[in-house]
Amino acid sequence: MKQLAPGVWQLNGLPPNAINVYLIGEVLIDAATRRAPRRILRQLEGHTVSAHALTHAHPDHQGASAAICERLGLPYWVGEVDVPLAEDLDKMRATQAPHPLNRLIMKYWSGPARHVDRHLREGDDVAGFRVIDVPGHSPGHIAYWRESDRVLILGDVLNNMDVITGLPGLRDPKPFFTADPVENRRSARKLAQLEPKLVLFGHGAPLRDTRKFADFVNALPA
Repeated sequence: MKQLAPGVWQLNGLPPNAINVYLIGEVLIDAATRRAPRRILRQLEGHTVSAHALTHAHPDHQGASAAICERLGLPYWVGEVDVPLAEDLDKMRATQAPHPLNRLIMKYWSGPARHVDRHLREGDDVAGFRVIDVPGHSPGHIAYWRESDRVLILGDVLNNMDVITGLPGLRDPKPFFTADPVENRRSARKLAQLEPKLVLFGHGAPLRDTRKFADFVNALPA
């Protein structure tokens, strides 16, 4: 586990930065695939964890959620519009394009649905971060923003790698993984206005270049 900012850690994964999980204060953000519980739990040893929250309810972010919540006795927090997806895998599946990769990911990466204990809404506080509604990649995608040092956890609003090839660099998420690409780009522009100093992605390495982030977003098509 690597500390990226005060109270912010990135858990190790294989390959590095491919499917990211973070710990902010005592809250675990995202949980990779259903094959990840052992790896995540091992790295959380020695840390106090009091809750688990998602950026969005997709299989590569909620896969280990139910197992970790059960093992550690954690409440499960999800953006209010994504709550039905987190609680019913058929509803999660229905929001995704009928693409072969989506079918494979649902089959091999999704974890069990679980009751959501807290519905997160824009403006809520999570471990000193403010929840921001950024729909598009999923209907109820949220980001986490700490204004004091301008740290942004944006899930899959943007990727900092190509999720198919693994090549690094800023990317719009693949359209076949994204419920509404046009709305997702609007959400990206909303986040660029914050001018974050540290951007943490669901896929890809951390980025500390504010101008690079803003320029990329501003160049996206409307």
